[in-house]
Amino acid sequence: MKNTFGQSVAVTLFGESHGPAVGAVIDGLAPGIPVDEGFIAEQLKKRRPAGKISTARIEEDKFEILSGVFNGRTTGTPITIVIPNENVKSGDYSDISRLARPGHADYTANLKYHGFEDYRGGGHFSGRITAALVAVGAIAISALRAKGIKIGTHISSCAGITDREFSDLDTEIDLLNSLDFAVLDPEIAAAMTEKIEAAASEGDSVGGVLETAVLGFPAGVGEPFFDGVESVLAHALFSVPAVKGVSFGSGFALAEMRGSTANDQFEAVGDKIITKTNRAGGINGGITNGMPLLFRCAIKPTPSIFKSQNTVDYIKRENAVLQLKGRHDPAIIHRARVVIDSVAAVALCDLLAQRLGTDGITEDRRGI
Repeated sequence: MKNTFGQSVAVTLFGESHGPAVGAVIDGLAPGIPVDEGFIAEQLKKRRPAGKISTARIEEDKFEILSGVFNGRTTGTPITIVIPNENVKSGDYSDISRLARPGHADYTANLKYHGFEDYRGGGHFSGRITAALVAVGAIAISALRAKGIKIGTHISSCAGITDREFSDLDTEIDLLNSLDFAVLDPEIAAAMTEKIEAAASEGDSVGGVLETAVLGFPAGVGEPFFDGVESVLAHALFSVPAVKGVSFGSGFALAEMRGSTANDQFEAVGDKIITKTNRAGGINGGITNGMPLLFRCAIKPTPSIFKSQNTVDYIKRENAVLQLKGRHDPAIIHRARVVIDSVAAVALCDLLAQRLGTDGITEDRRGI
């Protein structure tokens, strides 16, 4: 029963939605990486609920770093971050403790843990756990940024409303990272928000697609087959509870193209080799080619809705009707984008460390 991702840089998650705290341990980061607690707080703020389009459960996320950081830099030993849970209402789940909420892991968790699982708010399967991913991801993002690598995600589509495509990654990534509702077209934000609020008024929810770009990641990273960049990133991205699909570059659209269109033709520009298009998303044969990494994640509608749904009592093995109460998001896509940035950063740090060694993701090598 494992809760750890990564080989050279590894993250272990702990905690439950309504337990005392959630947190993470990140091991394998090189010593000397700056740890900006203000930046961690900023990243956690992006994940927090925002008005009518989010849950009413608002946590302050006052994190504490217990180990692995000294005088503002990583020591090279495991970093432990703990985030207390404060705004919990466990009574909302007492009447439905044996009912399988459609779209949730209640039934499968009961099978896996033989009935000893913490069912409150989804327990260890809750999106609340992603707060810990954002906290450790902020450190990974800072480490990548120091090497000239930056990550940005926009809401490509939500509830049938589509944002414009990337055109100038360098400036657009910076723009997205400054926004609470990450879209490239400011007029689209209002239209998406209206759709989310409409679903909320009907006791329902909506999903969408997030598109992520990574700029500055070096060529030659990744392994063929099992540990290719797509394989490692997809492994990490699917750890986010809401993600139900991942594609790279043009993704499924490639299936409808001819090879003459799908292929990215190479070009030499000075001493640099690039591709004229980037339908492969910056990856060939599982290995980065130096072009921007591009991938998309399908985010499902929030499964906790206020409409009556058919289900089962999985203890009595009887049919039942579920009517939820409590505090739930009509959409989580706007909160999920910082989680996607965070898990991607951890995975990319792991890939870099495997290629360059653990000291390869820090520039501060005193005495070496």
